[in-house]
Amino acid sequence: MSNKLTVLGSGGWGIALAVHARSKGFKVTLWSPFEAEVSALNATRESEKLLKGVKIPEDIDITTDLNVVEGSKITIIATPSFAVRETAARLKDFDCGIVVNVAKGFEKGTQKLLSDVITEELPQKDIVILSGPSHAEEVARGVATTVVAASESLDAAKTVQQALIGPTFRIYTNRDIIGVEVGGALKNVIAVCAGIANGLGVGDNTRAALITRGLAEIARLGTAMGADTSTFMGLSGLGDLIVTCMSQHSRNNRFGNLVGSGMSVDEALKTVGTVEGYYAVEIAVRLAEDYMVDMPMTAQCYNILYKNSPASEAIKNLMNRPGKQEEEPWIG
Repeated sequence: MSNKLTVLGSGGWGIALAVHARSKGFKVTLWSPFEAEVSALNATRESEKLLKGVKIPEDIDITTDLNVVEGSKITIIATPSFAVRETAARLKDFDCGIVVNVAKGFEKGTQKLLSDVITEELPQKDIVILSGPSHAEEVARGVATTVVAASESLDAAKTVQQALIGPTFRIYTNRDIIGVEVGGALKNVIAVCAGIANGLGVGDNTRAALITRGLAEIARLGTAMGADTSTFMGLSGLGDLIVTCMSQHSRNNRFGNLVGSGMSVDEALKTVGTVEGYYAVEIAVRLAEDYMVDMPMTAQCYNILYKNSPASEAIKNLMNRPGKQEEEPWIG
């Protein structure tokens, strides 16, 4: 059986997974379409911007040659969400094993789950979504992390689990691919909300309310889309939401904090870089309309980021909504 594993995307998460896979005995290749990026990583064996101090072992090949995916047991797509379709399409003519996606978001324009996007491009491949509370900065340094491998094929999910599970990287399997993906995509939106609130100088009570009611919004939409409600109480729901809303490593949180502190959205995007929650909130609002689901926090976030609404008004607008019961928090 092949011991080749290829990671497509040389950002922080891609590097972290490559380093981890190498520790599991795989012959690992890290791929990027950008010559300058590959040259810099080969020269320094380190991403000083994203994972400063984490050295990429010399026996991990770094290349722009996509032919390296041929014969891989597992190929991991670790690109931003907007590049997932293009990356998956490049794999059509290769025997690249199980395709694992670690990007979190929806496809802009189609509002599709990324698993559906990959399946459209690679209908004969087994697709696994790897998601959960897993900042690259900590995975790369061997900090204990637990995630979920979700797939319509339980065998494929178990193969990924057995291949990558280790003393510092525990993996559970799950067949609810919709729930795992929706949780991973929408937690970025709520993390932006939490960041905005932090920038406004709120207290712990407010942060706790944002996370709790944010989880309710995620579960409400996910359930309407066909997910199992219980998934949102797991690692890819509550777990990922907590870490992204509370951690200094979260780009979404940092971006929201800058916006809440008064920086313009455009300037905050330039400062932080790729912010998946910025793209996901626009799609989430459309999905909420399509599925007739109430997502007030998401709507306020959208208004701030896309309609120039004052961030200071968002909490007032949420607090002044009519009172409700909490017997059924996922749908109430």
